[in-house]
Amino acid sequence: MISFKQLPIEAKAAVAAGVVFFSMMLSRSYLAEKLDFRTRRWLLRLQMTLFANTLMLMGSLHVWRSTVTTFTRSSAASSFCFMLWKIAVFTFLALAHSSFFTLLFLVAEEPYFFSLAAYTCLGAYIILIFFLFTLGSVEQAYKFLSGRGAKAGTGNKNRTALKPVLAVLLTVVLTIVGLLNASQPPTVNSVEIPVHKLPSTMNNLKVVLLSDIHLGPTVGKTKLAMIVRMVKALKPDITVIVGDLTDAEAKIIRPAVEPLGELDSPLGTYFVTGNHEYYTSDVSNWFELLKSFNIQPLHNENVKIVSPKSTSDWFCLAGVDDIEADVLRYSGHGMDLKKALRGCSSEHAIVLLAHQPIAAKWALQERPDINLILSGHTHGGQIFPLNAGAYLLNPFFVGLYKVGQNTFVYVSPGTMYYGIPMRLGSRAEITEIILRSP
Repeated sequence: MISFKQLPIEAKAAVAAGVVFFSMMLSRSYLAEKLDFRTRRWLLRLQMTLFANTLMLMGSLHVWRSTVTTFTRSSAASSFCFMLWKIAVFTFLALAHSSFFTLLFLVAEEPYFFSLAAYTCLGAYIILIFFLFTLGSVEQAYKFLSGRGAKAGTGNKNRTALKPVLAVLLTVVLTIVGLLNASQPPTVNSVEIPVHKLPSTMNNLKVVLLSDIHLGPTVGKTKLAMIVRMVKALKPDITVIVGDLTDAEAKIIRPAVEPLGELDSPLGTYFVTGNHEYYTSDVSNWFELLKSFNIQPLHNENVKIVSPKSTSDWFCLAGVDDIEADVLRYSGHGMDLKKALRGCSSEHAIVLLAHQPIAAKWALQERPDINLILSGHTHGGQIFPLNAGAYLLNPFFVGLYKVGQNTFVYVSPGTMYYGIPMRLGSRAEITEIILRSP
């Protein structure tokens, strides 16, 4: 029987990832209610960081072998330039691995340069892994189809060297494009949505939708202030934030949140939790902080939005906790649609805020009389090649969907980005929703 020491390093990394994943499940199942919030918060973040890094280690070994080891037998291997190249590749991989640790130690009012560099490398790492795998698969398919799998020659060596060079060039180009795209202000997307049973006195009511701002290592006060200025310029009747506002504890990042106090929508500003709020293990403090800025959390509850023109006309605006609260066994939290819609009958229009599209799907299965659901979470995939995964994993990906006769679901692609300051195949968005009375 092969011992652990005899396993290749990729297999050791896979075993380590499995052990960390098992410890995460154990912590969620048996330790969740035995540990205080602070301990649980650090344990969860440390486990997630270690899990991500053990998985990445397998990819990093492949990157090193493809971009460095492949060329060690070439004539350039002893040159000074090759030594610089090895240092550059090692630094790139080290920064990519360190990105997850910045969430533990480098969160402030404005992003640190190190955090921006680390998460940029993480984005480039994902793109590079994709192209190395894709080009390697194409190479193997070519060998198989041409019947040359067992033949070695100068042509094969040239193709082997060409693969990492091409992958690196494509990665550099797409990384630059992604950084430039994400550095632009969010686009303002105006969408008209007919809402069944919306009173005629509320026709053309304007709702501004924000989602997935992710205040943390790479998004700070300056970005949030820009978003708030753009929202105020739209003069919405209602502003809603559908989760993933933050990746950090309220106390640590409080100065960065201050621009939210300038939001002054006449019919109110409302917030529901996303999965990342629960990763902070600091939801209660976030609720209190948001309330101090006159932002009302909808914690499995609803409010009546009354028409400015007639006090007898109103619709029900409800919000549910993110479903990740159930997974994490977060005490006092979890998606509870019955509680959220208590008092909301089908006689009046119902608008629901639910962070994840899967939660929107579940809500409609239970209450098909909901007229409009506003969600986020997917980021539109944020960067290539993650777009495909986000598309496959969510029942609603991005944009407007009609479900049945009188129901619409709108999924925001996100107002900023999570960690990686890049966007490829997606665009950050502030959504201006005009509610139409039928």
